[in-house]
Amino acid sequence: MSEDTSASATRTTTTAARDVVADEAPDAADEARAHGPGGSGAEAAGTGDAGAAAQGRAVLGLDPLTSGTAVSGAAGERRETKDQVTVRLPAEGAYLSVLRTATAGLAARLDFTLDEIEDLRIAVDEACAMLLSQAVPGASLECAFTLGHDVMTIAVTAACLAPRQPATDTFAWTVLTALAGSVEAHVGPGDLLTIVLRKTRESSGSV
Repeated sequence: MSEDTSASATRTTTTAARDVVADEAPDAADEARAHGPGGSGAEAAGTGDAGAAAQGRAVLGLDPLTSGTAVSGAAGERRETKDQVTVRLPAEGAYLSVLRTATAGLAARLDFTLDEIEDLRIAVDEACAMLLSQAVPGASLECAFTLGHDVMTIAVTAACLAPRQPATDTFAWTVLTALAGSVEAHVGPGDLLTIVLRKTRESSGSV
C-alpha cells in the first residue's frame, strides 16, 4: 500500500473517531449531571453553588419588575440630587462681574425668566458689596450656588476682621430681599461672614 493511501486512511479513521466522541460527549455530560455524586440530580436542577449562581443571574437579568424598580429608584435619586457650583475669587470689586455672569448662566439653566435673572444678578452684586466693606484685605470671596428643581440658593462668604451682620432695617437690605426673595446673614467660625440668597422661580407655582 502506498504512503498516500495509508495517510488518507489514517485521516478518515481519525475523523470518524472525533465524530463518535462528539456525538457521545453530550450524552455523557447529561448522564454525569443526572447521576453525579449522590445520584440525586442536584447539579442538573441547579441546586449546587454553580447552579444557584447561574439561577441568580437569570432572575436578575430577566425579571422586568425588579430591573424596572432599580432603574426607577436610580432615576428618582438623580432627580432629587441638587447640583452645586462654587466660585472662589479675590475679594475685590473688579471681579464681581464674574459672579454676575455665573449667576445669570446658572439661573438660565433653571428656566428663570429674564426679569428674575436680572434680579439675581443685582442681588448677588449687592450682597457682595456688603461683604467687601468688611472683608480682610487680600481675602477670598466664595460664592456657592445650589441648584434645585425650581429654586436657586446662593451663599456668599468672606473672611472679615470684625464681622457684623448687615442691619435688616436698611433700605439696602429691603431692596436685597425684594430682589432675591429670601435673604439671611450669619457669622460663622473663623470670622466668616455669609449672606444667603434664595430665589424661587415664580412660574413654577411654588410657595
